[in-house]
Amino acid sequence: MVDISDPVFRRYAARFADALTKHYAHNPAILAIGYDNEIGNGFMSYSPADKLRFIEWLKKKYGTVAELNRARATQRWSRRLNSFNEVELPNGDGFGPPERYLDLHRFWSDETIAAIEELNDVRKRNMPDLPTASNLWDTAPRKGFDYFKSYKDYVTFGAEGFYPGTPLSAISGELLTKGDLSTPTWYNEFVTGGSGSYGGPKGSIRMWAYMGLLHYGQTFLAWTFNTHQGGEEQALYGLLDHDGTPSWKYAEFKQIATEFAKLEHEGFPRYHKPEVAIAYSFDSFIASDPSSVSDSAKYYFSTPYRQQVDNAFQPFFEDNIDAAIINIGNSALDYKLLVVPGDYVMDAKSATAIRNYVSNGGTVIMTAFSAKVDEHSQWFDTPLPGRLSDVFGIRTAEFYRPATMPEMTLSGKLLKSSISFYEVLEPKGAKVLARFTNVPDQPPAITENSYGKGHAIYLAVPAQMEVLAPLVRGLYPELGIERGPITPEGVFARVVAGKTLYVNSTAESKQFSINGTRHGEITGKTYADSVVLGPYHLNHAHNHLATPGDPGLKQ
Repeated sequence: MVDISDPVFRRYAARFADALTKHYAHNPAILAIGYDNEIGNGFMSYSPADKLRFIEWLKKKYGTVAELNRARATQRWSRRLNSFNEVELPNGDGFGPPERYLDLHRFWSDETIAAIEELNDVRKRNMPDLPTASNLWDTAPRKGFDYFKSYKDYVTFGAEGFYPGTPLSAISGELLTKGDLSTPTWYNEFVTGGSGSYGGPKGSIRMWAYMGLLHYGQTFLAWTFNTHQGGEEQALYGLLDHDGTPSWKYAEFKQIATEFAKLEHEGFPRYHKPEVAIAYSFDSFIASDPSSVSDSAKYYFSTPYRQQVDNAFQPFFEDNIDAAIINIGNSALDYKLLVVPGDYVMDAKSATAIRNYVSNGGTVIMTAFSAKVDEHSQWFDTPLPGRLSDVFGIRTAEFYRPATMPEMTLSGKLLKSSISFYEVLEPKGAKVLARFTNVPDQPPAITENSYGKGHAIYLAVPAQMEVLAPLVRGLYPELGIERGPITPEGVFARVVAGKTLYVNSTAESKQFSINGTRHGEITGKTYADSVVLGPYHLNHAHNHLATPGDPGLKQ
């Protein structure tokens, strides 16, 4: 994992995989194949051999030194290269020209994907009928890789290690694993404890399992079963304590298994084709990381890219609407609404995909920070948003960080931003939907442009719940997007096979009204007019007793 591009490592890995898969080829106990745990989380290598492989990668990508010089903007600071042999491995910690840094991560990414594909070739040769489900770590902070570029070639079930923080970040992470696959998600590592934490509070593991079930989960494998006595994870507590005594977590996993056995004929694992998609780009993730780019660029970013993706997902998450997280250039874009949050790098393929999507009748929302640089991480010398200025009917250049949070009016309502950043939009055919009220000249805050059969909406602030939620909720009726069950904050729900599964993700009781009487299949209780869910509690309710017009439980 230190140098996954090394051919000797790759040869041994393939030989080991070949022996292992041949040995177990006809073993009925094998359910799926994993490649290697957490590929993408390797360390950086600066070996002479790695440098030579990087040079060969650059030769294949750019062809000539002249083209490499152009892509790297080497006229700056006397960095012009006279030959490929003058290339050095860039600093993986980020300081230096962003063009080099982006290419370095792309090199690592391509080598990582090649290693996975070599192992998958072995699987297809020796165990062709088995699916794949492997913990792949494409967003690892050290390296990562462009998962969405190639995942459909070697992933049957998206799989991950599930160690949740907030419900929003936990589920957005799962959706980054799932992409637009139609298969359910496997949690190959499912939280039982934490680093130096015994785990809990009690009930939270069961709650997380049901949150996963709501969002396409199928398998939940405890990590770990036995608490380790030695090694790096000796304080990562499992279901059994160090002396082998079953903990309360063992009982909780047993309860989960018992309840899930009852639900496996109730439409689970669930699947529903999302009508909303959130764009995600590996290139933008790398190129806009404030901790990893040069000084001139790092001060431009006020909100980390992953946070913007989460912020864009949040309105739909809280409205109990299924959403996919996808890569624009590698998806069919068959969605009613596409949200593009802070997509800093706008390559030609992605720009064409957005253009065609809107032209054919789609609705897109793009936020500030988007489409500033091309695929070489160089700023466009054409009107911004780059390659898409005409689609959005605007030009944007100025940007400011005011001392007070920007405010705007939308449909007569005042919206207050939570991020101190805004761009100045110059409409070039787009109509103004909202204007800033407390910044100089009160420029447009939200614009909408008709392009072809569709609509392109630009939001002049970074993706954030306070502004996006009112905007997208106003679009639901005209786009035919159905909002999910109405629930209190922190309670999530989905209707599956005529019944509604509710999950309280909070540490406090939640009460909400219902019309009519419901029977809770999990709790065994009957509810009339209202439901009370205790901390981390859940309920699976019959809907056939619902009265017409019930906002929370669909018939």
